[in-house]
Amino acid sequence: RQTITYKTSKGAVNTMTQHMALENAPYGVRVNAILPGLMDTPMAIERRARERGVERKIIRDERNAQVPLLGQMGTAMDVANAALFLASDEARYVTGVLLPVDGGLLVKVG
Repeated sequence: RQTITYKTSKGAVNTMTQHMALENAPYGVRVNAILPGLMDTPMAIERRARERGVERKIIRDERNAQVPLLGQMGTAMDVANAALFLASDEARYVTGVLLPVDGGLLVKVG
């Protein structure tokens, strides 16, 4: 469960990203943020399994079922690949972007 503090800090980072992009654009500096969705990490799976008193497989299956694209959670490599793109010359005209890496979860939830 996400707390008000957690959600507020996420909003602050998003706003800061966009303002920093505007402030730094004249200097050729791009500022973007990656917004990871459900990621298949041992820490996240284990914590939720322990909280609910169920096996990790149940948590993993439930979380996978929530993701529209491919029906599975993302991995650290999915986030790394997004970062590589944003850092590359191919993204030279991209700044102030809040890039969801979530398999379509954001558009599903609204």
